Amino acid sequence: MDRLLSFEVFPSNTQDGFTKLVATIQTLAKLKPAFISVTCSNNNQTIDQTTIKVANYIQNELGIETIAHLPAAYLSKAQVKRTIENLTRLGIYHVLALRGDTLPNLKPVHDFLYASDLITYIKTIAPEFSISGACYPEVHPDSPNRISDIQALKVKCDVGCDSLISQLFFDNDVFYEFIERCQLAGIDVPILAGIMPIVNRKQAIRLVQTTKTNLPRKFLAILEKYEHNPKALREAGLAYAVDQIVDLLTQGVGGVHLYTMNNANVAEHIYQQTGALFATASCFGQEK
Repeated sequence: MDRLLSFEVFPSNTQDGFTKLVATIQTLAKLKPAFISVTCSNNNQTIDQTTIKVANYIQNELGIETIAHLPAAYLSKAQVKRTIENLTRLGIYHVLALRGDTLPNLKPVHDFLYASDLITYIKTIAPEFSISGACYPEVHPDSPNRISDIQALKVKCDVGCDSLISQLFFDNDVFYEFIERCQLAGIDVPILAGIMPIVNRKQAIRLVQTTKTNLPRKFLAILEKYEHNPKALREAGLAYAVDQIVDLLTQGVGGVHLYTMNNANVAEHIYQQTGALFATASCFGQEK
């Protein structure tokens, strides 16, 4: 597989936010990504006004492949069917199928207990769709251990998941070990490495508080040394991400999915430092 560079953006519920996001996406488009994925919150009632609206702009206004996120914990089969029909009308045939996080005070619909259930359903009603899935190099938070996590991932691929995009990580060795486990389990779909550049203290604190991501000593040293120097922290965080990406591509990883946090300047910097290492390609995860 060619070495792909792709981006993730998240939509806004306001018109002003959408206008700003359009400007960001226009900048990202100049970097010629393989695709741009669009997230979807658990408030799936607004998926048509947010995720699909942004995905439509990316694919049909800018001519860049898009992937619409579809977290189904709070969706019924009828709602998923309607979403797939809406995407089809727009000529969008690629989704990232997720169970999605469950909210403590909101009971899931239970039509889709796992992402594999959603994938099975989409392949039944729309076999022409390409489906990407999420994977967790450091084990899904709800999995009891690595073995069961890989087994669940294998099921996801067996029922129709065409490609995988990893959650963010900061230790490349963890990702390489994960790839080896996938290969041993017979998981042979393309896997992109998810990278999130950390460029400010607030972002770093939120990351530490909300994720179980392993933070290597080298990364922790950056946070500690430049805690009160925003400019230095930004530069060091970007340099760390660039080092990760260069190492990943040198070791033969098929591509990188950059979690942009809607920050076009960060994506531009990463591209300026690593763009020559990537090959522009499309149809990620689709059958040739």
